[in-house]
Amino acid sequence: MDLLSVIGLLLALVAILVGAVLKGAGVHALLSAAAFMIVVVGTVAAICVQTPLAVMRRAFSILPWVFRPPPLTPEELVRKIVEWSHLSRKQGLLGLEPQLATVPDPFLRKGLQLVVDGGEPEMIRNTLEVDMGARESADLRAAKVFEGMGIYSPTLGIIGAVLGLMAVMQNLADPSKLGHGIAAAFVATVYGIGLANLVFLPIANKLKSTIQQQAHVNEMLIEGLVAIAQGENPRSIEGRLHGFLH
Repeated sequence: MDLLSVIGLLLALVAILVGAVLKGAGVHALLSAAAFMIVVVGTVAAICVQTPLAVMRRAFSILPWVFRPPPLTPEELVRKIVEWSHLSRKQGLLGLEPQLATVPDPFLRKGLQLVVDGGEPEMIRNTLEVDMGARESADLRAAKVFEGMGIYSPTLGIIGAVLGLMAVMQNLADPSKLGHGIAAAFVATVYGIGLANLVFLPIANKLKSTIQQQAHVNEMLIEGLVAIAQGENPRSIEGRLHGFLH
């Protein structure tokens, strides 16, 4: 569990609610079904028009990474690759075949299979780099779904405010309704800007950061597997891979 993400979202909620109370508006002033429909439903509608279905599915499948990012254990992976390099020097590359059943990560298992099959180092590197690039590109497109929401929601908040002011203008003959109407008109703006800057854009950036960390670890794995295929000294492999840990 990423406690920093949980704390951040809770602080964002507290900041808005407590801020509304301290400003004298009250929490009840932030409740508006009309603003919710215009901003939240409108944002979802806009992003549905923009995004292919496959990308949308991927976006919501990686959304839990904000709170539970995929486990990244580069130190453990370095240790494992060094062990494999020792094993390959003693038993040959085919001696690594029993290790395939112990590797849960599909990317690492694919790379180890290429090594066991005796692939040329350059071919192994090219194959894994294409795989890594495709995964990273797909995940980044998915993260940009939330970035798009962060772009659309403030504009829809302004639309909500304009619609609210239009309703106020229709009641100019009744001054008792003006104050409440104007306040309600700006709730949509709060929804739009608040969701963009406290929810959607932070989520997008957190996902991008996680994706970049995964790509960095995969780059390290590629270097290690290629080095094993080339028959490099385990000490040399360990020293090189430790450079990725900084």
